Amino acid sequence: MFFKRFFVRRNKRTFLASLTIAILAVAATVSSSAFASERVTDRTDKQLSRVESPVNIAILIQDDLVSSVANEIRVTSQFIRTLPQGSRVMVGYITSGSLQVRAPFTTDLNSAAQSLRIPFSSTAASPYNPYVEVIEAIRRFDTNQSGRNVILLISDGLDTSRGFDSTAAGNTIDLLRATREANARNISIYSFYAPSVGLTSHNRLAASYGQSSLNRISSETGGRAFFQGTTGFVTFDPYFDQLRRALNQRT
Repeated sequence: MFFKRFFVRRNKRTFLASLTIAILAVAATVSSSAFASERVTDRTDKQLSRVESPVNIAILIQDDLVSSVANEIRVTSQFIRTLPQGSRVMVGYITSGSLQVRAPFTTDLNSAAQSLRIPFSSTAASPYNPYVEVIEAIRRFDTNQSGRNVILLISDGLDTSRGFDSTAAGNTIDLLRATREANARNISIYSFYAPSVGLTSHNRLAASYGQSSLNRISSETGGRAFFQGTTGFVTFDPYFDQLRRALNQRT
């Protein structure tokens, strides 16, 4: 009787041990599959977030934006370097009533990326308004080049040259001229909002007017405006992710 109970208990222990091993094996397999699936999903997301077709893009940065924009030079450089081969890039800074071209249109993506610099973040570099320089950049596009024509305008969007009120927001002469010229040359304008060291960094109404202007010029040229509210500034990372997707949707 003793031996019978002993063997029963031992068989139970053996069965439970085998069952435990089997459960752990199944769990490991499921976990491994989930991990592999997650890796595939991540890889797919990264592939989807890359621009798929060559573009001709002018990247324009307003020179009096707040100093935290300096932290976004790396991600802007990365965006340029990951464009597909055959893309042409121009880099320019909107500063003190002029367009400072750091890199004319080139297919050397690394050279264009290296031309980026930290904005001056000073009112001494404040432009007359950003749209005069947008017009100058528009006229530098070669309409005979293949591929989509795009401007990325990184700006606070505010134009106070004709006043500062609700009737002027999104409705200034230079903004309307830039919109017309962009459409005439089939150039889509995408815009990233960031406050300047002037009005838009401490005046919500000014920030709202600037965003209204960026939204108008982008929407009326087939682009999109990206911003995260009228207060503060965080990062361009989500902007670039959305920009890549937007460009791929128009391919």
